[in-house]
Amino acid sequence: MSDIHIPHKKEEDPVLTNALRAMFAMVVLVLIAVTAFQFSGMQKSAIPPNAEIVAEAQISISTDQTGAVQVFNAHGEILADWDGDKGGFVSGVARVIERERMKIGAPIDAPVIIRWRENNRLSVFDPQTEWQADLMGFGADNARAFATLLAKATKGN
Repeated sequence: MSDIHIPHKKEEDPVLTNALRAMFAMVVLVLIAVTAFQFSGMQKSAIPPNAEIVAEAQISISTDQTGAVQVFNAHGEILADWDGDKGGFVSGVARVIERERMKIGAPIDAPVIIRWRENNRLSVFDPQTEWQADLMGFGADNARAFATLLAKATKGN
């Protein structure tokens, strides 16, 4: 007689099967938790609460490819004239604003608003696109650059 080899059904690895089930269950639980949070009406904690505006000023930012930046107050007076080394963060914010404005065809040279709120939060708001950035998350030096601009723009008001 000849030997006939009948392949046996391959056994499933129980560790792999359990791991896949656990990952699927975790994804489902996260989706349920996110959905429940969205419908609960709770305030999102990563978004700073709105507080009363203590000081605000309109400024216009002009930048070039080198990162040099000029900042003007609402009367066209120069508040800052920084080269590429000093104007880096302000220039970066200006590029983001410019990109957002180009998306909707808004005027590139329109002013933005720097706001200092009662809860000690500093932000930049673009009324053209309604884009806003809370500057406190970008580090003290970067926030200080805009705080200095706000102080210069509101001096004498």
